[in-house]
Parts: sequence; structure tokens; C-alpha cells
Amino acid sequence: MMMKKEMIAMLLAGGQGSRLGVLTQKAAKPAVAFGGKYRIIDFPLSNCINSGIDTVGVLTQYESIQLNSYVAAGGRWGLDAKNSGVYVLPPREKADENLNVYRGTADAISQNIDFIDKFDPEYVLVLSGDHIYKMNYDKMLAAHKEAKADATIAVIGVPMKEASRFGIMVTDDIGRITEFEEKPEHPSSNLASMGIYIFSWKVLRDALIELKDQQSCDFGKHIIPYCFKNNKRLFAYEFSGYWKDVGTLGSYWEANMELIDLIPEFNLYEEFWKIYTKCDTIEPQYIAPGAKVERCIIGEAAEIHGAVINSVIGPNVYIGPGAVVRDSIIMKDTSIGRDVTIDKSIIAENC
Repeated sequence: MMMKKEMIAMLLAGGQGSRLGVLTQKAAKPAVAFGGKYRIIDFPLSNCINSGIDTVGVLTQYESIQLNSYVAAGGRWGLDAKNSGVYVLPPREKADENLNVYRGTADAISQNIDFIDKFDPEYVLVLSGDHIYKMNYDKMLAAHKEAKADATIAVIGVPMKEASRFGIMVTDDIGRITEFEEKPEHPSSNLASMGIYIFSWKVLRDALIELKDQQSCDFGKHIIPYCFKNNKRLFAYEFSGYWKDVGTLGSYWEANMELIDLIPEFNLYEEFWKIYTKCDTIEPQYIAPGAKVERCIIGEAAEIHGAVINSVIGPNVYIGPGAVVRDSIIMKDTSIGRDVTIDKSIIAENC
């Protein structure tokens, strides 16, 4: 019997991320590099340990080999102590069910009810593995308890013209959700769901079992409307910090470029809320005589002979003499040859 936990996290990391094109041809979106040395999944996992959550189930599916090996150890986020851990949860066949894939975000949780029950939690935090942000989930849990909520949904204000891309909430003056629309054509609010939920486990468990036979069961399309219809206490938790869905090449490029602003909106250098990642033991970066570097992030073991301007350069990248890299993201283990010009581009790993 595992130790009883007040709250555990379930991190949905199985999506294909097809809008990122070639970047996700051989890797799941949460495993894509970000900010030179990080991977996207480092951000929610770091948020967990910084928030005092020491048990995380990571639900993987699409191109999961790299992601499974990356998160399995747990040590890089401090999630390898006794009675804590990161648990990789790929789809699995069961004797009484003919299933070997996750058929939606809620179905992925539903297929792991037995895993959650081992910890007998009061609350379950459901996270997406493909957003860039820093958030204290403990404050969200405190708000959930204070409201005596059955479910609390993290929301953020978005421009009204973009609201139709999200699940949209309308709330009353105490934050209780009075209307919920999934990607509405004509949104009546700009409070968008961030894909971060805290559920009282009994409420979520009952909903998952009730909707077990729902095809492609999803939180936005099925679980939240079901709870709403059954008069559960649904509250919004409004988040005011930096949050970026890096699901498109444009938003991914933009989020990386924001890291090198003169005063970055998203700060990776704060002491009190660190983002943890795998750090290889490799040689330091080398900037050759005559090289030019302006406003960049340069990874370890990078070798720069040319000019790099306003760019994010990953570890072990070679940039040859006479090359010019401008407004670009160059991922790890990539070589840029002599006299090559790279402008406003994203270059994947191992090119």
C-alpha cells in the first residue's frame, strides 16, 4: 500500500503536437527543446516540485520513447525521494478491456483510476505537458478548498479575438462558473481555460466511471459539461502570470524570442522558482576570436565562429566562420556551416 497523499498530479503528455510540424515527427510535443537547455515538460514538472507536489503520473502515448526515458528518473526535479516519484503511464492492455491507446484527455485519466486509487488522494491535479509558465498549484488548491469546490479550473484572460480557440468560462462575483463553452464561435467571455484542473477525487472518479463508454472522452467536451449539468460546484481560478501555449510554430518561436528580451516577461533566472532540467556534463561554450554574439542564449559546448544575433542556441551547436544566425532557434547537436545565413528560422536537433 502506497502512502496516502492529499493531492497527486496527473500530467497529460501524450499529444502528437502536429501543428509543430517536423519538430514533433519523432518526439512528443512535451519533449521538444525550449529555451536552449530545457524541454517543454520541464515547466509543469518544476511547478509541481516547487508547489510541494511530490507524486506525478505522466501519461505518455505518441512517440513516447524519448519522453519516457527523459522523465523516468525523476531526480532532476527532486521527485526521486522516498514516498515520491514520477510514474510513466503509457497505455496498457487490461484483461477485461480491449484498449491499448488513450482515446482523449479524460479517457487517459480513466484508464489509470487504479493507479490514483493506490494513493487514495483527496484531490487530483490534472495538467497539460505542453505549456510554458510558472504557477504555484498550492495556491490554487487553497482556493479550491476555500470555495468548497468540486472542481477548480485555472483560467487566464485572452484577447477576445482569440477566445474561440479555448474553452471559455463565465463566472459570477464569487468566481463560480455559471456558463462553460468549449471553443465557441461567438464567445461571451475572454476567460480561457488553461487546461489545468483540480478535482476532488471522488467527484472526478464518479464522472469518469459514468462517462466510461463515451467515445474519445475529453475534459473540455465531456467531464466539465457533465459536472456542470449535475450541479457540481465549479469555480474558476484566475491566473495573472505568463502562460504560453506553444502548440504552433509561430507561438513556439515567439516564446523563445521573448526569453531574450531586454527585460524578459518570462524570467528563467529567478532564484525562488527555478525550472529544473537534465544537465549533461559537457565542456563549456566557446566563442572564437572575431565571432559576434548579441542578445542571445548560448548553450553549453556551443562553438561560435560566426555572428549570432538575437537567437537561442542549444547545447553542442557549431556555427562556422562567416555564418550569420539572426532571430532564430538552433537546437542541440546541430552544425551550421561556413558562410551560411540563417534568418528567423527554427532548426531542429541533430541537423
